[in-house]
This record gives sequence, structure tokens and C-alpha cells, in this order.
Amino acid sequence: MKIDRFVLFIIITIALAYFFPGWAVQKGDQSIEIISSIGVSLIFFFYGLKLSFEKLREGLKNWQLHLLVQSTTFLIFPLIVLLFYPLANTAEQKTLWLAIFFLAALPSTVSSSVVMVSIAKGNIPAAIFNASLSGIIGIALTPIWMGLFIKSADASFDFGSIYLKLLIEIIVPVILGIVLQPYFGKYIQKHASSLAIFDKAIILLIIYKSFAESFFTNVFDALSLPMLLLLSIIVIALFFVVYHLTGYMASRLNFSLPDRITTQFCGTKKSLVHGTVFSKILFANSASAGILLLPLMLFHALQILIVSVIATKLGQREAAKQ
Repeated sequence: MKIDRFVLFIIITIALAYFFPGWAVQKGDQSIEIISSIGVSLIFFFYGLKLSFEKLREGLKNWQLHLLVQSTTFLIFPLIVLLFYPLANTAEQKTLWLAIFFLAALPSTVSSSVVMVSIAKGNIPAAIFNASLSGIIGIALTPIWMGLFIKSADASFDFGSIYLKLLIEIIVPVILGIVLQPYFGKYIQKHASSLAIFDKAIILLIIYKSFAESFFTNVFDALSLPMLLLLSIIVIALFFVVYHLTGYMASRLNFSLPDRITTQFCGTKKSLVHGTVFSKILFANSASAGILLLPLMLFHALQILIVSVIATKLGQREAAKQ
């Protein structure tokens, strides 16, 4: 198994944040904030340029699959984590629960969903449609889910200003990209690999800032090694619960094997891009931003590892049948 290079870069970025947090916490220096804000807007502008109305319209035909994937992403995932809210009693436990809930409320990821569905011989057009649709829905639903709990925990949380930032940094660039898609869509597809590098660079910058501020304020001192191991186990368990649940529901709905693969892979993914961007906006004033991103980091690495193994086995089995 090859180790995903982006996961390695995340680890290196967190290490840099630990040893060299100064740039992110330097008083009066807003350079990282400005660069990341512009970068976020460009990421979603390019995202809009990749969306085609024709493809989205064509994808609506398989409505049962789409409904199941989006319900899993934005309802079942958060509701499973919500069941354990009464168990969070201490301040540390509540912060970790909120971090896991943030993970559960995020939209699905586009690139890895499509790649893994392709390897497993699933329904690729449906994967592209669902991953794209999930990103659009997440812009509206993820902040609403988080607002139910951040608002009560953080007096500085202003729902109006949050949506104003989302409107300026995300929604407007996406709409602008969609409008210009007929003119620049082919150019964007041609340079997709270069844009992917840009996306990842901005994500790493946001991760650096979040973790540097958390390390500087000693937030992670309260997080013990057993707690970190427990967090990893919870994240893995959450993945497998949702994976088998979506598989069961797809079987009950008599989905074909390619559709079931797409449902399970798209329904269990969570977007690191949206997670880091939303954390920048939702937790802008929180010293615990690093901890709030931690379950997402673990989930991102583990979902790539686990799903790549599953996808390879499914793909080999299908190839053997053919």
C-alpha cells in the first residue's frame, strides 16, 4: 500500500506548526488570514467552473441513489454522533464531541470519492454528481448543524456574520464560477492537476494556522495519548457503521452492484477541503481550532487507507468476473 502523499504533507505541516508557530500567532500580522481567505475564494471559484448544468441535470435521473447518499451525509452521519451528546460531561469531552460532530456534519469529498468508485468499478457519473451536489448542499447545511451547538457554547458566535463570510468567500465565487463555466470549463479541466496542487496548498496553510494557534495556547496539553487512541477508534467505528448501514439500505432498495458501491463510497466520505475552509470561518475566534480539526485529519487518512483496500478488492473481483 502506498501512503497518500497529501497525508504526509499534513503530518509535516502539523509538525511545522508545533516547532514554528510564530508566523501564525504574530500580533498584527494578517498575511496568513488574507492569503487563506483569497485562496478559499479561488478554490470555490474553480469548483464552480468545474460544475456543468447539463451533467447535473442528467445526474438527477437516479434520484433514489442521490437521496440515500445525501441523507446519509447530512442526516444519518450527524444523528449517529448526536446520540452520544449526553455522554459528554466535561469541557474536554464536549470539545472532542463537537469536533466529531463537525466531522459528521461535513459534505462528501469529490476527488477521492470519484477515484475510489472508479477503482471499484462503481457508477462513476453518479459519484461525480453526488460529490458535487454534496459540496453545494454542505455550504448551507453544515453551518446550520454547527450553529445549534457552537452558539450555546461560544458567546462570540454570530450566525449572521458567519453566513456573510460564507456568502463572500464561498457562495459568490461558486455562482460566478458556474456562470463562467461554459467559457472556461474546458480550460479548468485541462489544468485540473495544477489546480489540485493549489487547493492542497491552501488547505495546508489553514491547517498550519489552526494547529499553530492551538499549540501556542497549549490546547493540546489536555489531550492525552489514550484519548487520542480512543478518538481514532471512534472515527474508525463511525466509518464502518455508516459504511455497512448504507450497504444494507442500498441492498434493500435493490441497487445494482455499481450503484451500491457508489452509495457506500460517497456516503462515507467527508471533505477535508470543506472542513478546513468551514473551520476557518466557524472557529475563527477559537483557540481549540486544532483539536476541532483533529478527527477530520484522522478520518481523512483512515478513509483513504480503508476505502482504497476495499476498492482494490472490489475492482479485482469485478475484473476476474469479466
